[in-house]
Amino acid sequence: MKIVTYNLNGIRARMPRLVEYLDERKPDVLCLQEIKCADESIPIEDVRGAGYEGHWHGQKGFNGVAVLTPAGRPAKLRRVRLPGADEEDLHSRYIEAEVGDVVVASLYLPNGNPVGTEKFGYKLAWLERLRLHALDLLAEERPVVLAGDWNVIPTDEDVFSPRAMAHDALMQPESRAAFRRILHQGWTDAIRARFPEGPVWTFWDYTAGCFQRDAGFRIDHLLLSPSAADRLLDAGVDKDYRGREKASDHAPTWVEIED
Repeated sequence: MKIVTYNLNGIRARMPRLVEYLDERKPDVLCLQEIKCADESIPIEDVRGAGYEGHWHGQKGFNGVAVLTPAGRPAKLRRVRLPGADEEDLHSRYIEAEVGDVVVASLYLPNGNPVGTEKFGYKLAWLERLRLHALDLLAEERPVVLAGDWNVIPTDEDVFSPRAMAHDALMQPESRAAFRRILHQGWTDAIRARFPEGPVWTFWDYTAGCFQRDAGFRIDHLLLSPSAADRLLDAGVDKDYRGREKASDHAPTWVEIED
């Protein structure tokens, strides 16, 4: 089973790239983030034309997540909201589904910039809610994959220039510590399990020729529960899709587990 996380940076703008990816790579599960589109405006017929169906949790102009699977292998929706949110938190950042015996979550963490504002506090509070829910998922003792744009650069090895990003919310000590608290519950970082050392980027900014200079960093993560990690076969980043015309600034990042 190949499970992919892909921040589209706008589904309507990137629909040709999405259909292209579905046609060429045929993932068993595709977790999308930043679809930036209300549910009623999603170009679902284009997705169906590529042979996929999905569960959507959209939001007009911002955020938005989804889980897509082949039409012959439907996913069962479990939730479209991370537990613990107050009534004023209307951000569409989390969706969870079952695909066979595997629980898959597509998540889009808050960016948190600028540091020192309520946006950074919201990021840390969201990570704490995710930590508590991750504990509940582990208690189910089944294969779980937490896939998405985490907006956290875990270590200095995960960024082209720690100095350039030193003041960014993505790599503040508090952000990193919150990520580690989740990881240390017993989750496996699939990319680092496959590539223990060295640069593995999943994001390249549009500015300053970052992709051409390979000045990227790693913020798209797939965390595996112990029973999912036991079935780990491979993991990687489909970097070439970042270099295509009108591409997202993220590359599809994937894990393959035994079905």
